[in-house]
Parts: sequence; structure tokens; C-alpha cells
Amino acid sequence: MSELKEISIAEFFEKNKHILGYTNPARALITVVKEAVDNSLDACEEAGILPDIFVRISKVGENFRVVVEDNGPGIRKDLVARAFGKLLYGSRFHEIRQSRGQQGIGISAAVLYAQLTTGKPAVIVTKPIGAEKAYRVHIYIDTKRNEPIVESEGEEDWYLPHGTRVEFEILGSYVKDRKQSVFEYLKETSVVNPHAKITFVDPDGSIYEFKRSSNEMPKQAKAIKPHPHGIELGKLMNMLKFTNATTLRKFLKEEFVRVGDKIAEEILSKAQFSGEEDPKKLGREDVVKLIEAFKSVDLLPPPIDCLSPIGEELLMRSLISEYSPEFVYAVTRKPKVYSGHPFLVETAIAYGGEIKTDKVILLRFANKIPLLYQQGGCALTKVVEGINWKNYGLEQTKDELPYGNAVILIHLASTNIPYTSESKEAISPIPEIMDEIRLALQDVGRKLKEYLDRKGRQEAKKKKEEVIAKILPLIAKKVCEVLEKDPVEVDRIIARIMGYLHVERHISERDGMKEVKLIVSNFTKAKREIKVLETCSGEVEAENAKISGGKYPTISWEVSLNPNEEVELKYLLRGEVLNKNPIVEGLDRALLSGQF
Repeated sequence: MSELKEISIAEFFEKNKHILGYTNPARALITVVKEAVDNSLDACEEAGILPDIFVRISKVGENFRVVVEDNGPGIRKDLVARAFGKLLYGSRFHEIRQSRGQQGIGISAAVLYAQLTTGKPAVIVTKPIGAEKAYRVHIYIDTKRNEPIVESEGEEDWYLPHGTRVEFEILGSYVKDRKQSVFEYLKETSVVNPHAKITFVDPDGSIYEFKRSSNEMPKQAKAIKPHPHGIELGKLMNMLKFTNATTLRKFLKEEFVRVGDKIAEEILSKAQFSGEEDPKKLGREDVVKLIEAFKSVDLLPPPIDCLSPIGEELLMRSLISEYSPEFVYAVTRKPKVYSGHPFLVETAIAYGGEIKTDKVILLRFANKIPLLYQQGGCALTKVVEGINWKNYGLEQTKDELPYGNAVILIHLASTNIPYTSESKEAISPIPEIMDEIRLALQDVGRKLKEYLDRKGRQEAKKKKEEVIAKILPLIAKKVCEVLEKDPVEVDRIIARIMGYLHVERHISERDGMKEVKLIVSNFTKAKREIKVLETCSGEVEAENAKISGGKYPTISWEVSLNPNEEVELKYLLRGEVLNKNPIVEGLDRALLSGQF
């Protein structure tokens, strides 16, 4: 039998770098950029700084140099080497809160990949807030011991007041105009991080700027204790073994969120415990009883301050900024729990406008990180494919993504994202998560269907109006000729037939003063509360109206009209009416007639 040896985590990933996403040169390049940008975003957000991130990729012989620079708070000199040169160092693994990094592997794995493929060290320049000089260090990783090796270090002047710059020379392949590309990753990152500004310079020297669409910092996620619902047997046994609580009652109240005196007593009663038991002495059967008691007790969901959702408004704003759709809608669901881990789902849909695609564009995100690979093996994709999108106005072949000019966005935020692997590219099919995604997608789907139905009705109505507007004047003219009557105005007749709100302006002049009369007729089927405005030049006299402005006064009326009701609005003017038609606020423009 060969001798058994212990290996370090760095040595393991040295031989299994594909597990971390370094499967081929193109994907490796994206992964290095991704890990560095994620670190920059986390650092800026934790310091309350609006992120300004610069990314440059340049060709160096057969290799690529990746530079990522941020305006974050910088890193203390004594922490730099281990933060970049030791896997699993500084991990947020034991914290229950939403964060981009979970395992403490990402950026140090990029350092490891660089030294494996080019033999070059990672170069880190960092300047903490208040420091006069920046600290520059060249780092390798000793894979046998999983420890950093500092090749050289020193201080230097740096143009930024604070921040961090990382530089890697790696074996890679740069691709353009593909779903899996650095450009696409940065574009999608900007969609779910609207507070960030990202500048990208590609190997050809082309500059792309993803501007921030919000100056509002996202709410910081706070660390919380585990939630009783969904906690697993082994996890609970481990918590009981290492708790500092002296009684079971104290353990429940101190080690869990949403458990106060009343809930603790209810759990103890259902599990048939007094509460004075020593938690360290509970056996497996006792723990099973506690688990069953947890399941039967109604608890508030975990507090959302452990999560940092993007929010419906910012999601819609980002999609409008990036895709210019004609319709957009977003939903943020309430937090839920799986296996004791809080999570929430956000979905959004954008349709039409400048979106031109055969199959719907699916954007997948986990804790604000784009998931570019393994779309077919991701639970988020499976949920989308499992919904009958024909019910919501999109075409679809069974068990495939729907067809149509649309973008579907799914964001999963959790204290523990259930990735299928350490490469963090796809989500495992957790039933609780999939159910929430399905409900959220059905919410946005219903809104899309409402919009498409309304749009269809408006288009049918518009076609009907065009036909009537073409035929009715001819009929009216012919009838007037036969009856030897003066020609009639058909606009009001069309408005009545179509069910519009009709506005007419009549101007007569006497003694140098213009008498202006607006006739507002409500031919719709509902009561209308509107505001009518006129902008003029010169002197104005009006009753029951508000006049504002000096040289160019604006006259406004607040008007309430029942169906089939009409009102006359009058004013005297020594000057000119500046707006071509009366301005009507408080009503969809599609319901207005009278040369609008």
C-alpha cells in the first residue's frame, strides 16, 4: 500500500483548477476578471463608496495581462499577502449574510492560475484611506503549504487617493460578440449593480463605459443567526455540541433568529423538554424531536437585513438603460428559507422596443453575480423552461426557453447560494428556491400578458379609427351635398364612436382681444380627472383658472368630467397661443382626440 499523504487545499486546486472554472483559456480569462471585479464591488460597498472600476485586458506575447483597479478603501499592508496568496483566508464562510464571495477561494485562485500558466506573480498595488503612499507587492503561492510567497514589495506614489489594483499575466483567450465573454460579463454586472461605474478597455484598445444609473448605495447585508425552519439534523447537532449556552432554553433564544421567550416555550413544549437540559448532552433522538418541533411552529421569516436585494425600481431602471424596451416590469419576492438559509428571488421582464432576438435572452444572477456558463444545467433555466409562456403572450416549444423580443432576468439572493460546483456558474435544484422563482416569473408574466392584451386592443382600436376616419368624411360630404347642407365637422363624431376624450379650441377676435374657448367632451366610459393647460404670450384674463408665469403665462384648469359630459373653458388673450393643441395631463394620450 502506498504511503498516505496530506495535501493542502492549494495543492488540490493546483491539480484540479477546472473545478474553479479554469476549464479552457477563454473561460479562464473571464473567471480572473470576474473574481477581481467581485472583490472590488464587495470592498467598495462595505466601505460605502460608489464603485468606480477600471478593467483592461492587453496582449503580452501569447499571454494576456489583466488589470482591475478600483476606488475602494484599500487593504492594510499586513493583510495583503494572505488575502491574495492563501486559499480560504478571510472567508465569509461562517457568516450568515449575503455576499458575492462565500468560500475565500476566488481571488487567490486567480493568483494560483497565473503562476501555473505563465509562472508570473500577481502584482497588487493598494492604498488604504489616509495613507500617503501605496503598497506594491509581487505574490506567488506555496501550494505545498497554502501560504503566500512575497517575491518583492515596496512603497510608491499612486494617483488614486485610495483603492486597489490587481494585475495578472495568464494564459487565456479573448472572445468577442458571444454570450460568454468579458464584455457580456461586465455588461450584465452593470445591470444588477446600477450604482457601479465600470470602464473596460479590450485588447484592441476599444473603450466601453457602463455608466451607473443610480447614485444610491445598496443596503448593506447584516450577519444574522440561523433560522429554525429548514435547519438540518447534522447542523443542529453540531450547534448543540459547540454552544456556550448552559440550558436548552438559552440555546434556542441565543443561537437562532426569530426565537424569543414565547416561541422558545412553544418549541420546548412540542418537543417535550423542560428547557433546563444541558444542550451538549442531547442525543440524536432528542435532536430529531427538536427538528420536528421547529417544523410545527409558526415563525416570522428571517429578517431581510441579512440580504441585499436590488429592488424593483432599480431593476427596471437598469433594463431600460441597457435594452431600451417598450415594456418592463420587476418583482421582488418576500424572503424565504431553505435548510436554514434565508433567500429571496427577484425577477424582471423587458419586452419589445430595441430588443431584437429570436429566443428570449435569459439573464441569471446569484448575489448580483452574472452566471454566464452552464445555462442548461441551472435550476433557474429549468424553471423558465417549465413555465407555459404561451399563457403570457410568448411563443414556446415544450421545455425550451420561449421565443420573442424579450429579456427575462432572475436574481437569487441568499446567505448561502447552492451552486452546483465551486466554479459558481449554475444553481442546484432546491425545491423551495425553484417554487419561489416560478411564482415570481408568473407574476411578471401576468403583467406582460396584460400589457400585450392592452396593446392588442389599442392596435385594433387604432385600425378601426383609421377606417372610420377614412370613410366617415366621405359619407358626411356626400350626405351634405345631397341634402344641400353645410359641411359638418366629423372629428367629434369619430371621438364619440371610438370612446375618446375630445378637445377643441375655438378662437375669435374682438377689439384687439382674442376670445379663446376650449370645449372638452368626455366620450369615454369612465369619469375623468384631468388637467388642461395653455401657454401664451401677452396679457391673459381667465375665470376659474390658475395663471402662472410672467412674460409667457400658463393657464391651467382642473377638470372633472363624467361620461358623456362636456365643459367649456374660456379666457381672453392679448397676444398669441404658443402650444399647437391644448395640453391634457392625467389621461393616456391614446384616449385623446382633437389633432393630438
